[in-house]
Amino acid sequence: MAQVSLQLGAIDSPHRENFSIGRTIFFVLIHLGALAAIWQTTWGAVLVCVGLHVLCGGFGICVGYHRLLTHRSFKTAKVVEYFMAICGALSMQGGPVEWVALHRKHHQHSDTPGDPHSAAEGFWWSHMLWVLNVPKRQEMKAIALRYAPDLHKQRFYRWLEPINYIVAVVVAVALYLAGGWPWVVWGMCIRLVATYHITWFVNSASHLWGYKNFLSNDLAVNNWWVALMSYGEGWHNNHHAFPTSARHGIKKWEIDFSYMFIRTMKAIGLAWDLYVPSAEAMAAKVLPKNRMQQSEDVA
Repeated sequence: MAQVSLQLGAIDSPHRENFSIGRTIFFVLIHLGALAAIWQTTWGAVLVCVGLHVLCGGFGICVGYHRLLTHRSFKTAKVVEYFMAICGALSMQGGPVEWVALHRKHHQHSDTPGDPHSAAEGFWWSHMLWVLNVPKRQEMKAIALRYAPDLHKQRFYRWLEPINYIVAVVVAVALYLAGGWPWVVWGMCIRLVATYHITWFVNSASHLWGYKNFLSNDLAVNNWWVALMSYGEGWHNNHHAFPTSARHGIKKWEIDFSYMFIRTMKAIGLAWDLYVPSAEAMAAKVLPKNRMQQSEDVA
């Protein structure tokens, strides 16, 4: 019983004591690798970087890991879901089970001590220092079983979880064979650094600078420049108000590229049962100062 109690307590701890030297070295090296662009740049390499960023960061992380696997805001065929999960793994932000479990934990404890990247702990903690303080293996297993049992019970995700970084290494080798070091520097190092900081800005800047459309019990706000960089993830107050919504940009001018992509998938038959909150549900949560504008702003 004591072991179980310790494990359950660890699930909701901030893990500040679990500093990872290995992760620190990796992030330092990947940032240094991005500096090699000074000497290793071609137009082909830049195009590869942009293409992989859209595929792995936008399609894989924002649409796949986040809106599909974490919040189940729409449905798709298993083969499409698994492909999106592999694309997400190529962003080297951890396997889908770990990513989903920690993000669901974030929503349950948003900006409180149980939040893995609570913005109440300061900008740099929520932006990137939390990534360097990881749960121990047994703690992470307990978190995964509690917050992502739906993924953990699937054989595909149990297979992908321990090898997710190997998949990225295979892509790096393929890039080298296809375009040499410029393709590796841009297709891996620069792409990953950009994807990391854009994702981290959702956790930091979108809990610090912006505005709110809806009532919430956390620090999440809508930040337009984070939204533009993150395919719509920066409309964070909207998202925290309606976590399972496929649409994060609620007002007409809140551009949401991920939702556009999901709508395109629906148009060609690859997505269905998209959830978007009703006008009545939004009206119930809208901030009093925004009530007068809601009917004309919401598309």
